[in-house]
This record gives sequence, C-alpha cells and structure tokens, in this order.
Amino acid sequence: MALIGASDNPNRTAGRPLRYLRRHGFEGTVYPINPRRETVQGEPAWESLAALPEAVDHAYILLDTAPAMAAVEACATAGVPVVSVLADGFAEDGPEGAARQQALADTAAAAGIRLLGPNSMCVANVTAGMALTVNAAFECEDLIPGRTMVLSQSGSLMGTLLSRGQARGIGFHALMSLGNEADLTIGEIGLAAVDDPNIDCFVLFMETIRRPDMLAAFAAAAHRAGKPIVVYKLGRSAAGQQLAVSHTGAMIGSDAAADAFFRAHGIVRVDQFESLFEIPPLLVGRRPDPARAEKSVAVVTTTGGGGAMVVDRLGHLGIACAGATPEVAAKLAAAELTVRGEHMLDVTLAGTRYETMRLVLQSLADDPAYAAVVPVIGSSAQFHPELAVKAIVDLADHATPLAGFMVPQADASLSALAAAGLAGFRTAESCAEALAAFMRWQAPSPPAVVDPPAIDGDGPFDEAGALTLFQSLGVPVARTHALGPDDPAPTDLTWPVAVKVRSAALAHKSDVGGVVLGVDSPAALVAARDDILAAVAKAAPTAAVDGVVVQEMASGLGEVLVGINRDPTVGPVVVLGLGGVMAELYGQTALRLAPVDRAGALAMIDEVAGLALLKGFRGQPRGDLAALADAIVAFSALAANPRVLEAEINPLIVRAEGAGVVAVDGLLRLAD
Repeated sequence: MALIGASDNPNRTAGRPLRYLRRHGFEGTVYPINPRRETVQGEPAWESLAALPEAVDHAYILLDTAPAMAAVEACATAGVPVVSVLADGFAEDGPEGAARQQALADTAAAAGIRLLGPNSMCVANVTAGMALTVNAAFECEDLIPGRTMVLSQSGSLMGTLLSRGQARGIGFHALMSLGNEADLTIGEIGLAAVDDPNIDCFVLFMETIRRPDMLAAFAAAAHRAGKPIVVYKLGRSAAGQQLAVSHTGAMIGSDAAADAFFRAHGIVRVDQFESLFEIPPLLVGRRPDPARAEKSVAVVTTTGGGGAMVVDRLGHLGIACAGATPEVAAKLAAAELTVRGEHMLDVTLAGTRYETMRLVLQSLADDPAYAAVVPVIGSSAQFHPELAVKAIVDLADHATPLAGFMVPQADASLSALAAAGLAGFRTAESCAEALAAFMRWQAPSPPAVVDPPAIDGDGPFDEAGALTLFQSLGVPVARTHALGPDDPAPTDLTWPVAVKVRSAALAHKSDVGGVVLGVDSPAALVAARDDILAAVAKAAPTAAVDGVVVQEMASGLGEVLVGINRDPTVGPVVVLGLGGVMAELYGQTALRLAPVDRAGALAMIDEVAGLALLKGFRGQPRGDLAALADAIVAFSALAANPRVLEAEINPLIVRAEGAGVVAVDGLLRLAD
C-alpha cells in the first residue's frame, strides 16, 4: 500500500497510519510517499507513485482537498485499484464542495478505481494487524480481535466503538470509515464481506442512507448467511438531521422512513449507543422468530432495585416480564429454594452462591415460556467477578439467550461475559432496549412487487382527477360531480352534499374557505359554490380554480388518512393515520415501504392506536378493517409508478364491518 503525503512526524495526522501499521504488526509492504524527504519515520520515502518499484493495491491519500484531487488523478495514471481519501471540503461544503466530490468520483470511475471517502479515516483489519487509519483510538498498545465488522459513515465513531468495546473486552474483526461514500457505500462493502468466515455480525453507524438498493441487497445476503446487522442512525431529531447534513453533506429523509426501511430489511435499529456494541451476542447464531414476541423475559436478580430497573424499562418498551412458572417453581422448591416476585425472581443474597444462581438460571433457560433470561448482579459483580458471572458463563451455549446486567461498575465481570460470547450490559436502559430489539427482530419483508399502474395525462390533477385514478385502482370513491362556475346544479344528486373548491393548486381546501358541508338543495348548492369561489379568490388569489366538485355526503364510524410519499433516501413509503383535520394534530401514524401486501396493511392498522375504536373497543361497533386493508394495498400500488411523488386520501371513511370504505378527498402530484 502507499501512504500519499505521509508525515515524518508520527504524532501528526498524516504520520499516524504508518505508526499504527507498524505498532499493530502489519507485515505487508508500505510505501510512504513524500517528495520532500528521503525517509519517513525511519523508512525510505518515495517521490511519487511512478517511482515505486511495484504496483500497489491500495493508496491512502493524506493530503488537503486540492492536492488530494490531484493525487487521485495520479492514482488513475498508475492504475491503483483502490484509493482512500482523508480530506474534507467536499459534499459537506455546499454546491462547490459537491461539485468537487463529483469530479473526484468521475476521475475514479473513469479509471476503474474504487474510492473510499472522501472524509474517510480508512480501514483496520484487526485480525491482520492492518491499522490503516488516522483515528487516534488506534494509539492503544493492543487490539482485541473479534468477529464483528464495523461500518461507519463517521470516522471518529469508528474509533469510539473500538475504544468503548476494548474497555469491555469486546473485540472486532474489522472497522471501516466510509465518509461521504462518493463511490463505495456501506451496502456494497457489507455485501462484499458477508461471506467472510471471520465475520459473524455487522455493526453500522449511519448519518443517512445512501444507495438503499445496495443496503437492501446487503441485508438480504446477511440474512441468508445468518449474520445479523445492527444500526445506530442519527436523525431522530431535527437537530440531528441538520448535523448529519453539515457533517458529510448527507441527504436526509424522514426518520420514520428510515425506521420502515430497516424493519423491512431485517436490520435491527438501536437508540442507545452502547446497545450498538452490546447487543451482538444476543443476535449472533439466532434467527428472527415471530413467536419470540409472544413470550416473556425472565429477570433474576440478587438486588431487588437493580432487577426492578430492568423490569421497569422493559415494561416501558412493551416487553412483558414474568416470575417463575409452576414448572420452574417446582424445580426450585425441590432444591428447597424459594424465590419472590411476580414480575421477576429475587434470589436475594442466596444468589451470590454459584450453585443457587446456576440452578435458577438453568431452570429458567430450560423453560420454553421465556424468550430470554436476564441475570442482574449487584455488588459482587464489582468485587468478586469470578464468582458473580460464573453461573452465567457456564450457560453460554444454551439455546435461550442470557443477557447480564451488572448494576455496579464491574468492568471485569463485563469482560468475562464478553470473553464467553455473552451479552453484558452496563446500564438498565441499554439492556432493556437490546432485549426489546431482540424480541421484535423481524426477517426481511421487502416491498411488494406489483406492476406500475398506468396514469393518463401529465397533471396537475385536481381532486376529481385524483379520485378517478384511485377508483381505477380499486379504491371505493364517493360519487363526485365537477361543476363549473356557471354550470347549473345537477338534478340526480342525493342530498345532502359536500361542495369543495376544484383546484390542483390547493391541497388544504378548508384553510381557504373552500369547503361547505351539508348542502341540501339545488339553490343552496349554487349559493355554496358562489361563496366558495369568492372566499378562495380572496384567500388564494393566484390559485387556478376550475369551479367546484360536488360530492354526496358519506358517513361511517371513523376517518383515516392514507398517503404515499417518495422519500429522498429510501424511496416510496405509504403512511396510515387518523384522518380529517385530526391527521396533523395527533400525529399517530404507521409507515411502511411501498407498495405493501395485505399482511403489511393489517400490521399498519394494528399500529395506529387511535384506530382501536374501530376494533370494537369497549363495545363500540367494529369498522370494516378488512376493507380498509384492501384499500391500503390497492392505493399503495401507485408507489410502483416512478412518476408519483405524492398521493393522499384524506379522509378515507371507514364504515361498519361489512359495509366497506369510501374515499372522499384525494391529492396526486407527479414528477415534472
């Protein structure tokens, strides 16, 4: 490999890669390139790539922005197959920086170079001692090998994972900083690494999702290989999204869309940073199992307060904890051991004895009622680690996973768990989050594949046009008439009717006085039309208006919103929420990648808490949720047409069970 711009000063950023490579035992050939020196850190320096005695496999460019771009051109001339770029000043620096990044990528692509970065702290293969990086975390004297690969869009967080993990005895096989992903992305690197027999699990730190197609292919391959993927992604808050943009020029879609993407592709997302490197032992060697979510977690503790912390956090996350089953209680009673607790097993100080804790843990793990067993250890974990975790370690190979929470600061106990391949947790919060993620871990269920529906015309579509299209997809639509400014009232209406402004430019008609309900005669219809046109002309004078639409009033048990949006990072998504004016007020929604199948639609209905009334809650009449699911499936097919940027039905009225649903307002926006 070549280090272009290597510094003779081992403490400078550009001097670190050579020092780290030598410190951690890399045995391959390294060529420091520095035309101003004869030696670099005691090794021969080379003037240029052209002066090298042989071709190199990988060049790491340690220069500033402008000279780095020139160095990539030199790599193209020399035929270097892989180039990593440390410099910033690219997509994160606005339009000019984005143009520089595109030029960098174009140069690499034209020469057949695979490019890592820019903004990349490069890569480390711990097993091979190959620490090709500027990250200061590699100052450590020794690297702990492991079987997890870290793929991080942030170079500094790659080092954070290394240092946090090493402090706990958790090792890694390889770590890579991908930076701006101008060429190589997490998805493509992960896909290439899936078949590596030295890797059991992948841990991702992400600021955004780039190349979702490659990430999805990686996830599918990892699932087939039985290698779980865990992700920590920024963007839960608006501030987090802005920081991601400013850091690497990331394009940010909605965080809910990212959640839907990860769920659809079987990727486990965590919110606690420590969970990211603590959870892998819970997942490795296991598969997603829908039956797991129906079981309980057994918490067994030597300290009532510590156990209660975990039970409380699990309850907050919707995970049930249970005490001893009759079978477990009988086994313990036979050993003259009594445990207390309805939601956990408190073995008190007796649990500090190996024989007691081993019997309790074995009995719980053997019982199929539990999805996982959580031993919570008190002060003995800090002062007597060899005794505190031995009972846990001895069950490391049990089919039921054990996850230990050490209540005090207990580094030695946590390291012992890591060495045994067991999940150990420093906080109740990360312990509970990891268990909840494990319980809800799903196999990949990518979007349904459907033929793109045809759309006649280029738009823009007003409400009547949108509803006509939705009806052609199989969505029931209320009977609707278009009425021009001077047209007479139709004579075949069923009164009362709703009158709404007809304009493709107005998405929220009620905001501009564009809706009148309960119109009960031809004369009232004409008056309502005139009032609407006058109100809209005043509130939105520049909007193009084509008259009004007249719609027979529809009623039901509830109203929902069904929408499609093309997220800038993950593509089309379908959303279900409470409808009418309540849609934005309550914010209760379920979201999936689109299109969805019927199972996906039913799952979305279950997720919206406000729809409980339509399920017969407290004796209320049941709504036609089967018809609602069918409508969601039919409507979501629009997402297969790449021209559709946005579509919405609000409200879709849900009638009584067996009476169906009916759409009474629609919006459709196509790409130019």
